[in-house]
Amino acid sequence: MQKLISELARLYLPADTVAHDALESHLRGQTTIAIDLADRQGLTRAMCIPFNKTDDGDDAQHWTRLCELANTLQTEFGFPAPAVSISGADGYALWLSLKTPVPVARAQKFLALLHQACLPEIDFHAAGTTVELPPCLHRGSGKWAAFIHPGLGASFADAPGLEMAPPLAGQTAFLAGLHSIDDSQFAHALDLLGQSQEAAQEVEQKAAPAVNMPQAQAATATDGLLLRDATLEDIVKFLHAKNIEPTFRHLMPK
Repeated sequence: MQKLISELARLYLPADTVAHDALESHLRGQTTIAIDLADRQGLTRAMCIPFNKTDDGDDAQHWTRLCELANTLQTEFGFPAPAVSISGADGYALWLSLKTPVPVARAQKFLALLHQACLPEIDFHAAGTTVELPPCLHRGSGKWAAFIHPGLGASFADAPGLEMAPPLAGQTAFLAGLHSIDDSQFAHALDLLGQSQEAAQEVEQKAAPAVNMPQAQAATATDGLLLRDATLEDIVKFLHAKNIEPTFRHLMPK
């Protein structure tokens, strides 16, 4: 448990805003609490972007859009791969980690520009709002929210939740290899998005078609987890490299 808490603190949690006992109870499914990603000074180093199912007839559209945005973040901005989670209810989420905390307003500005440029049809949550941090039990559905290997994401499109609690060692392993966005990367992305917004406004004033940031490139790379589907063999190798014996009844939805 302590290793998982350490990884969550390394990537997402503000210091000293959640009592250790309360967090441990949350992660064990004994309670489910809303955790604020902002600290008492109004700074945040984590952003959660939800992708929930819609009623447009495409059961996997929320997963497809998540992959598009994840690929854009990596190919256009050079960000490290984000974490991916299932909500336990009706969707997925991307988790972005900043190396240095920024004011909530700056994180919100980034999300607003990203939303406008890349996926205006998705309702982004603002950074600094409360989240149910995985792994945790979704009280409404009775299923578990959890971080997942991105290569298995499509298999959760119809049922984005686990029947049983995910192994803590597996959750730790999924987070251990992740890296935070450094200051220069984040500043560069904000600059590019700001330029894109200005260009779009200029074109709109001239009554020409709107210009947005380039959409995610075709999935041609083979070295990024979010750029391809992983086989079960890939997952087993990944977990074995972390000295973890996978138990797939915990990972695959019924």
